[in-house]
Amino acid sequence: MPKTILLPLLADGEFRSGQDLADALGVSRTAVWKQLKKLGELGLQIESVKGRGYRIPRGIELLDDTIIRSALRPEAAGLLSVLEIQETVGSTNAEAMRAVEQGTPAGLVCTAERQTAGRGRRGRQWVSPFASNLYLSLVWEFNQGAAGLEGLSLAVGVAVARALAACGIPAVQLKWPNDVLFEGSKLGGILLEMTGDAAGACQVVVGVGLNVSMPQASAAAIDQAWTDIETIAGHEHPGRNALLAAMLNELLPLVAGFEDQGFAHWQEEWQALDAFSGANVVLNMGGGQVSGVARGVNERGALQLETTTGVQSVFGGEISMRPAS
Repeated sequence: MPKTILLPLLADGEFRSGQDLADALGVSRTAVWKQLKKLGELGLQIESVKGRGYRIPRGIELLDDTIIRSALRPEAAGLLSVLEIQETVGSTNAEAMRAVEQGTPAGLVCTAERQTAGRGRRGRQWVSPFASNLYLSLVWEFNQGAAGLEGLSLAVGVAVARALAACGIPAVQLKWPNDVLFEGSKLGGILLEMTGDAAGACQVVVGVGLNVSMPQASAAAIDQAWTDIETIAGHEHPGRNALLAAMLNELLPLVAGFEDQGFAHWQEEWQALDAFSGANVVLNMGGGQVSGVARGVNERGALQLETTTGVQSVFGGEISMRPAS
């Protein structure tokens, strides 16, 4: 069922009678009940009180093209070619990759209210309940292949941190190579996917997931410490549309200038946000583990790991890092 029909009538969290909903939609009370059932299948809590009607407790904020675009700075607005807001997708990264295959121009942004197959790094599931968090994927074209993308995921982390700060969210930290943390708990994640010539012209999908208001029922599927914007900032945070616009204000100029600037432009700012600076860590690398002290990153975005044999440069990939026990 398209979200533009019933959801806006309940989005404010106020009670609406079944008859009022039926009149607004021009359908029968039975049809309203069926549509309400479909909303429940999306994971939304629908409260029913006899004599008062139906409501979504505390309401929801649906993504809105007009609101998002109106909050974009001129530079970002000029770089945005397509803003695609979908109700439900498998994953926004997969949708963006399909758009690339169909010849979409750089600057396409795909976002959705819900993902049914959201993905993180290393094949992990990204829990993606309806109208609760942010899931967005940005397509950009690069000419220098994989070598010109070194450190891009780290720079994206800095851009996300800047966007949150611009929205008044308390300061976050970054975990190499792609996590956004608040006081040690995961707030967001970054997933980059590339297609095209690994040594020349290529297209990159920059995927960002951000927990905004995670329902407890959905959180049961998360296998690590997590947090969300609502927990950090309270119910008076600026909302999903403002947060998404703030991220686009940072991400679009970042990708447009990254080949010229490189990660060196972002290195100092990333270091200042490094959650594991000077910490004893363990890296899981394929079939083995390496222990050492995290000493930040170099100008290419490689982790500087101090071990008993000296400082090693570790590049991203199928690697995970955790604090040493």
